[in-house]
Amino acid sequence: MSFNTFGHLFRVTTWGESHGPALGATVDGCPPGVALDAGMIQTWLDKRKPGQNRHTTQRREPDEVEILSGVYDGQTTGTPIQLMIRNVDQRSKDYGNIADTFRPGHADITYYQKYGLRDPRGGGRSSARETAARVAAGGVARAVLGQLLPDLHILGYMVQMGPHHIDRARFDMDEIARNPFWVPDAQAAEDWAKVLDTMRSDRNSVGATIEVVAKGLPAGIGAPIYAKLDTELAAAMMSINAVKGVEIGAGMDAAALTGVDNADEIDMGAEGPEYRSNKAGGILGGISTGQDVVVRFAVKPTSSITTPRESILRDGSPNSVVTKGRHDPCVGIRAVPVAEAMMACVLLDQVLMQRAQTGVAGPVGVIG
Repeated sequence: MSFNTFGHLFRVTTWGESHGPALGATVDGCPPGVALDAGMIQTWLDKRKPGQNRHTTQRREPDEVEILSGVYDGQTTGTPIQLMIRNVDQRSKDYGNIADTFRPGHADITYYQKYGLRDPRGGGRSSARETAARVAAGGVARAVLGQLLPDLHILGYMVQMGPHHIDRARFDMDEIARNPFWVPDAQAAEDWAKVLDTMRSDRNSVGATIEVVAKGLPAGIGAPIYAKLDTELAAAMMSINAVKGVEIGAGMDAAALTGVDNADEIDMGAEGPEYRSNKAGGILGGISTGQDVVVRFAVKPTSSITTPRESILRDGSPNSVVTKGRHDPCVGIRAVPVAEAMMACVLLDQVLMQRAQTGVAGPVGVIG
């Protein structure tokens, strides 16, 4: 089995390759009666699509989504929703010289070891182009969440590029949409543009860290053991191409804290429990606390670079590899809308499971 499906009640199966005629997603488990059209999904795909500025791949894909099933007269029917995005700007000839070569840092070698063959055109199924299908599915999830939890807001942004971090004292949420890096720090955006220009001239690439936050998720969402909210979020983010690490709340920094520093103290407010801090990232025991859910993940540098790297051919002989084609010098930039989409899919899945078990999409126990 290839395991191309994720989710429990809200299930998404993605399909297609980077250089095939199309790619897309089959979304099953969407409730009926939700307002949905292609334009609502396109809004999110336009954030991810390539070629929008000099800092991303210059592959020109409109990423126009088509809804083939599951929607009638502007509403979901409760049946599977088939989403398709046609590929229109493939340049498969760029990969003709690597059909028998394993590119360092890519999944070429492991795909071949698993299946005994591989699609060398842009990495085939392992290409980050697959994430367009996830963003489309995330658009469906957002439409449902907008109906079930209208106060829920999901926002992603970059907080680090290579060794360069944002200054959280300059955090400006409005700045995120004003620069090509989705970064909430205007000065960092200006500085990072120079970093990427240097990377391009040096025929190199750089990694990044993305933070995605869900505000307005009610308490009680998640499960105690095998479907913990943080478990599902970590798995979803780790499944994104090029991601090598995920953390929730304080994350890895929690190892340097004491119990006194790490415990989020609780007061009783006018509308329920209030926490003095959020080291837990909005999740305790796999269940949401009602605070902001905070997830971060690290994206490795793009492996497709024009600086020669040493590798081997399929017959085991040595070979020097230069990866041609059009690639992102920092793939983390376009990972931001993907992170938002995966957050939306996981949260909807968890909300539907909560509603199925308890009959409501929020907390059952009332405190105070």
